[in-house]
Amino acid sequence: MNLPLDDRPTILVVDDERLNRNALAEMLGGEYRVLLAKDGPGALAHAQREAAQLLLILLDVSMPGMSGYDVLGALRADERTAGIAVIFITGQSDDAAEEYGLNLGAADYVSKPIRPAIVRVRVRNQIHLALQKRALERLAQIDGLTGLANRRHFDAQFDRAWRRCERAGIPLGLALVDIDHFKQYNDRYGHLQGDEALRTVAQTLQAHARRPDDLAARIGGEEFTLLMPGDESLVQRIEDFRQAVVAQAIVHADSPTASTLTVSCGLVVARQLDRITPTDLLQKADTLLYTAKFQGRNRTVTWTQT
Repeated sequence: MNLPLDDRPTILVVDDERLNRNALAEMLGGEYRVLLAKDGPGALAHAQREAAQLLLILLDVSMPGMSGYDVLGALRADERTAGIAVIFITGQSDDAAEEYGLNLGAADYVSKPIRPAIVRVRVRNQIHLALQKRALERLAQIDGLTGLANRRHFDAQFDRAWRRCERAGIPLGLALVDIDHFKQYNDRYGHLQGDEALRTVAQTLQAHARRPDDLAARIGGEEFTLLMPGDESLVQRIEDFRQAVVAQAIVHADSPTASTLTVSCGLVVARQLDRITPTDLLQKADTLLYTAKFQGRNRTVTWTQT
């Protein structure tokens, strides 16, 4: 029984011969979502567009214009596609050529003429490895308590978002969030209840990371961040989040600020990234967060670059 289309692992078949492409698509289409490309540029376009879902590429070595080796080199040079597994398809039986491809980063080889049983096994093995790899990568990026991105993942995404926004000339928004008087909360209600409060705040923040590029992360004990590339609505988004935390009405009897749990936020929107550094932006957000605390907490202090 076939899986629903969107749930099937995605693979890309690249071959300049239409009959070969169609044969592989028919052979693998029942188990996988199969994309087809007839040349190197088409393969790279597919890989870049589908990088988030694409797990494996079956790549013909000998193609006019751009060889399979050239395609693999371009894939490995692009951070979006560098981790996609590649199986070379070749009519050659040259050990030196096979060694060359493996040294370039190919995961395996399939020889022509195609033997369906061998292809299915090798594809299945590579898909299994790719799914395991992605699961481990995801675990390494997630904060175990809250389910948000962790500091390591935030740092990597912040760097990527910075470079992308700088190239495109679009704004980058960043907010730092701190739960007010959280030590007193833990002292009064215990760490189990404190963990539950952290999860509630994290879920509330995640609900305000609405676009695919937005990233909510836990970067410290009770400190969070929301990263929003290319969107200046962060100011309203964070204020909505702050009020949503208040609306949760989590009792905090020992807070000097309010009778319920609250958060303080420091928020920056950078429009000209060539005039500021990533470190400067983080420090600016941190300074604004401490300004919010100094001014009485349970508030958002913002700065927008002009």
